[in-house]
Amino acid sequence: MLKDVKFQAHRLSVAPMMDWTDRHCRVLHRTLSAHALLYTEMLTTGAILHGDRERLLAYDPAEHPVALQLGGSDAADLVAAALIGEAEGYDEINLNVGCPSDRVQSGRFGACLMREPELVAECMAAMAAAVKVPVTVKCRIGVDDQEPSDSLFRLVDLCVQAGVSSFVVHARKAWLKGLSPKENRDVPPLDYPLVYRLKRERPDLTIVINGGIASLDETLAHLEQVDGVMLGRAAYHDPAILGQVDRRVFGRGEDIDAFQAVELYRPYVMGQLAKGVHLAAMTRHMLGLFHGLPGARSWRRILTVEGVKSGAGIEVIDAALAAVSGAQDERRLRRLEAGEAA
Repeated sequence: MLKDVKFQAHRLSVAPMMDWTDRHCRVLHRTLSAHALLYTEMLTTGAILHGDRERLLAYDPAEHPVALQLGGSDAADLVAAALIGEAEGYDEINLNVGCPSDRVQSGRFGACLMREPELVAECMAAMAAAVKVPVTVKCRIGVDDQEPSDSLFRLVDLCVQAGVSSFVVHARKAWLKGLSPKENRDVPPLDYPLVYRLKRERPDLTIVINGGIASLDETLAHLEQVDGVMLGRAAYHDPAILGQVDRRVFGRGEDIDAFQAVELYRPYVMGQLAKGVHLAAMTRHMLGLFHGLPGARSWRRILTVEGVKSGAGIEVIDAALAAVSGAQDERRLRRLEAGEAA
């Protein structure tokens, strides 16, 4: 049945995650899925306009399709940053209306913008008029004492009038006072049915659901109700889950296992090492590749201990891979012996 589904990258995306989804992480994720939509970390307009633009916006061509997520609330600055992102070749410009951190709130962007839907719509209209690539919104269902069925629908409807047709909805409120950003990912209850209702009552919109989704089985269940699923921590801590995405979600391609992902990632690592990039900048994203498999602990230990050393090179990954292979061979041998004994 999936083979008949028209290919659309938003069916499965990997969430923008601060300090995690940098360019090295995204290339690793791309080795596992050719079709998932990848997102940058949230980048503030100030950082893009006044910071090290080349470092912040650099990405590998293999990452496409890849979206740039912006943080900001000044329409002129957002337009300027969006134009830069478009010129750099990003496939989508996304506005963060969901991050609950104090630093983000003090800058008047992120989840606190749920209280200013008119401002969000003004910013989205300005960006939509300025760039040719899609502009999208990633939001919460509400903040603090807001009634989600009111706050979410109002934000969406105003943004639709501004020219937006695609929304990623983290299906829980954000509590801006009293909860840390970490607690805001777990404590407020999830309300998937509200997001389903949004899609049902606004069928012409592209609605992607996010929040607490931990497996591809859950992903497929959500896809019965909405247009797409955005995976966050599940994809980062257990990236091998992405190796089944092309077949199970997009209905095209074959599964990629962790061993294949390492081999596909290897040329990129070699190229970055030659440019002076520290090995740990890349291997830190690989720690979960063999999650739940024999040798996973040795894999993590070798990458963590040896990968941070000065001059660490590809031999560290080779040693870690050998440890995993050895552990899996030993397990197979034990199973064979047990079977023969039986």
